[in-house]
Parts: sequence; structure tokens; C-alpha cells
Amino acid sequence: VQLQASGGGLVQGRGSLRLSCAASGRSTTMAWFRQAPGKEREFVAAFRWTEYYADSVKGRFTISRDNAKNTVYLQMNSLKPEDTAVYYCAAGNGIITSTIRQGTAYNYWGQGTLVTVSS
Repeated sequence: VQLQASGGGLVQGRGSLRLSCAASGRSTTMAWFRQAPGKEREFVAAFRWTEYYADSVKGRFTISRDNAKNTVYLQMNSLKPEDTAVYYCAAGNGIITSTIRQGTAYNYWGQGTLVTVSS
């Protein structure tokens, strides 16, 4: 499965962006992770049969999925400078709930798209 992420860019604080990730094939779970400069990669959100969010984005970000298009979206609202990072989409099969927030559980990764939030 190949993943192609898009939609990143520069936005002012409190602004919005929508990221898209198109997959070449179907996967049970699709997710977004991010990595800020000098920091480790962290979980953002995932969609399996329900939605999972990191506490830091809950209430501001929404993950959704279009199965017909094998595409997952991340609507990001009320963006903060601390949301600045490279955002990666990931996909996998057979991922259990206890590992859904762990990057090591995912088999497929996109190339990343940069989101920069100015203050």
C-alpha cells in the first residue's frame, strides 16, 4: 500500500487546514502521526471503526475516512504554534486497540506533509 499525503502549508494561529492521505489499497486502520523539530514522532489520530485522538488535539482535530476513495482526512481547527510539525499518514491491518497509538503497529507510511502554524 502506498500513501500520498497532501494539504500542509503555512497558517496563522487559530486557523484551519485539512490534510488528505490517499492510499493505493485498503487498510483496516488509517492514522496520522506528527513529528516536530527535535522531538519524537507522536500519535495524532486514527480511524478504524471509530475515532481515536491524542489528548492534545481532541476537540480541535477531526479524522474522517472515505472508504470509496481509500482516503483519510484530518481536519485541523484552532491551530496552535505547537501543532507545527511534519504530519505523516500511516496505515495497517490487524492493529488492536491497545497499540493503535503506537507507530510501530503500522506497516505503511506516507512521505509527510509540513504544517507550520505562526503565532
